[in-house]
Amino acid sequence: MGIQEANMAGNIHGGAIMRLCDEVAAIAAIRHSGHRVVTAAIDRMTFRSPVLVSELVTLSASVNAAWRTSMEVGVRVEKENVWTGERVHTSTAYLTMVALDAEGQPALIPAIAPDTPDAERRAREAQTRRDNRLAEREQLSADRGGRTDPVV
Repeated sequence: MGIQEANMAGNIHGGAIMRLCDEVAAIAAIRHSGHRVVTAAIDRMTFRSPVLVSELVTLSASVNAAWRTSMEVGVRVEKENVWTGERVHTSTAYLTMVALDAEGQPALIPAIAPDTPDAERRAREAQTRRDNRLAEREQLSADRGGRTDPVV
């Protein structure tokens, strides 16, 4: 990571890491769906350790669950000190991506069949996050008298 992404303390801005997560999640979602995709939500972004100028950042993404037109992509961020080789898990993000057809409408996507205990856990946790997100949306709408637009 370079100085252009850093704050005055020499840490890489969280927004720069979020942008990378969004790009990597989109690639994973495109590979899974075969469609162009848009980011519908960032469900959670946790920062465990700062990334400093000159550290190498590696991101890995996996589609944790796929529903009708949307999917959850988990992204793991690691930093590496290129001088020592030490690697540290710095961030985790969960993004909801929606596949779009040629007309820009939501497109049907293939389901995921988890084939390992880790994939089963990721799918189960993704479903929990989705259920919580939808329940929260429903509760907020009810609190607003049925309005779905956010009140700032």
